[in-house]
Amino acid sequence: MKYILTLTMMLAAFCAEAQDAKINWMTVEEAVAANEKEPRKILIDVYTSWCGPCKMMDRTTFGNANVIDYINKNYYAVKFNAESPDDVVFKGRTFTNPNYDPNARGRNGVNEFARALNVSAYPTVVFLDENLNMLAPIRGFQKPPQIELYLRFFANNEHEEVNTQEKWEAYQASFQPSW
Repeated sequence: MKYILTLTMMLAAFCAEAQDAKINWMTVEEAVAANEKEPRKILIDVYTSWCGPCKMMDRTTFGNANVIDYINKNYYAVKFNAESPDDVVFKGRTFTNPNYDPNARGRNGVNEFARALNVSAYPTVVFLDENLNMLAPIRGFQKPPQIELYLRFFANNEHEEVNTQEKWEAYQASFQPSW
């Protein structure tokens, strides 16, 4: 009986820990600083507070245990509100949101950093390499199996070999999601 009780308590603790698992979100500046110490690719989730698909992606995709684990092990993850009034310093340049209105309800001015990342829709997940160069902006809501394709593609440097439309289509067709 004591064994079953101990096992039950350990299982409950494990389940609680698994439910509490979250992506280690950083600011842009924190990710750049971490990258200087230990180079990794950077994933930037560009969202807005009013975006329904962004909220859904937070719950379903970025709340998925496999996605959380893979991102935390392979990327520095940045969560960036495209309408943020905060300045962003990136590659020696300061990006601002000159049209931000603190009294606005709903949509607001867009931070220059979002524009520099080629973001024109929300959500967009932007992938950067270890040298802070853009690999790709991936627009729209992505379910875990859909984002897995991109997470593995960039983390495994397959983008270096798959460099034509024909190769990309073959890669997509042969990819077998595991989540």
